[in-house]
Amino acid sequence: MGEHEKKNGTSSEAAKTPEESSATSGFSIKMFKDLCFRRCKSCVGSSEKYKLNLSFQKKYDSSRESVRVQREIGLGSSIAITLGLIIGAGIFVSPKGVLTYTGSVGMALVIWTVTGLISMIGAMCYAELATSIPFSGSTYSYLMKCFGELPAFLYIWTQISILTPVYIVILSLTFANYILESFFPRCVFPPGAVRLLAALPICLLTYINCRKVQWTTRVQGVLTSSKILALIIIIIAGAYHLYLGNTTNFENAFEGTTNKPGFYALAFYHGLYAFGGWDCITFVTEELKDPTKNLPRAIFGSLALVTVVYIMANVAYFAVLTPYEMLASNAVAVTFAERTLGPLSWIMSFFVALSTVGALNSKILKSSRVFYVAAREGHLPGLLSMINLNYLTPVPSIVFVCLLSIVYLSTTELNFLIQYGAFVDSMFGMLTIAGMLWLKHKEPDLERPIQVRTLLNKSIH
Repeated sequence: MGEHEKKNGTSSEAAKTPEESSATSGFSIKMFKDLCFRRCKSCVGSSEKYKLNLSFQKKYDSSRESVRVQREIGLGSSIAITLGLIIGAGIFVSPKGVLTYTGSVGMALVIWTVTGLISMIGAMCYAELATSIPFSGSTYSYLMKCFGELPAFLYIWTQISILTPVYIVILSLTFANYILESFFPRCVFPPGAVRLLAALPICLLTYINCRKVQWTTRVQGVLTSSKILALIIIIIAGAYHLYLGNTTNFENAFEGTTNKPGFYALAFYHGLYAFGGWDCITFVTEELKDPTKNLPRAIFGSLALVTVVYIMANVAYFAVLTPYEMLASNAVAVTFAERTLGPLSWIMSFFVALSTVGALNSKILKSSRVFYVAAREGHLPGLLSMINLNYLTPVPSIVFVCLLSIVYLSTTELNFLIQYGAFVDSMFGMLTIAGMLWLKHKEPDLERPIQVRTLLNKSIH
């Protein structure tokens, strides 16, 4: 044994806790747990917590023996996961909300463009944080680094009690409604049947996420392809109607635009809801291959594509449907399909259902990693910080997300929770971006592979 190895061995011996030392003398509960799970040790002791930069993390990963999640997510899978969460139910239902509160076709298209730009600015800030703080957990990890444990603790419990179960239930119920609408059009469905069908994708995707990360990314790739295909159908059908000369809705496009500032705020909310999820890939930073390069490429590439597709899809909607038809519809995509596809309109309902499953898959992947990292830092029970030795996935946290969502399926009173959850989510997002600015002042020498230039740079540095 070399001198370097002796030093490592001595330091590891000293680092043992009394519980670990006593466990070596005989059988203990800890030994039994180690046969099944072992805590992921990507972050070392609390005094060193979140002080690791990217180069040290690479050195640490290569020199320390530990059971941990693997870097198996490449650039293509990263883009598929991000697109999978961004393109969910939003683009198929939000156009009505944006039009309702803007009052005109022209201003609705402006709102869609601006919300895409706002999302891009947020993505730039998160890209800097993700490459300078290379740990899974996204907002949770960044708040921990920037402001300490209290904001991170509050965020994780907000995720548990509001954000995660509400958004998963919304997606699963949307899936159930669209699937039933595909096979039984113009029927009224018992709430119990809808809830049972909604639980099916949650349980199935939980199993897939537990088994292997690569399975998750393959499923995500297929589901992302289906939702892109649905949007391509909408765009092509709209382009054909424009070619036929159906441009009436674009004449005097800004006529009827609202002059109430509060309505613009609500319009932005609906637009940003459709773009929500661009930060998904920052929740699995520790599982990305070459995160310094692939993470910003995945975020920027996905958002640029989504912004263009969303604007084109809205132009297509207005080429086929009048504003009054959009406002009267409860499912804009289905109404659009009935006008353009005729008897094959059920195909659109099917594609929308697949779209929600893709978003649900990304949401489960994202949320389980947040709970996994939070438990690793002691903010949740230690069981959730363990990973399965056979599959190298955080099985307890994934199952926890599933059980939590099933509990919330018992209620259909979601309107208040959605509004409250969106407000809380936005507040934590703003706090995280403020944390990025504070971190520039607090740790100016921190390695930042990606840097966001701001108007405050001179005063901060």
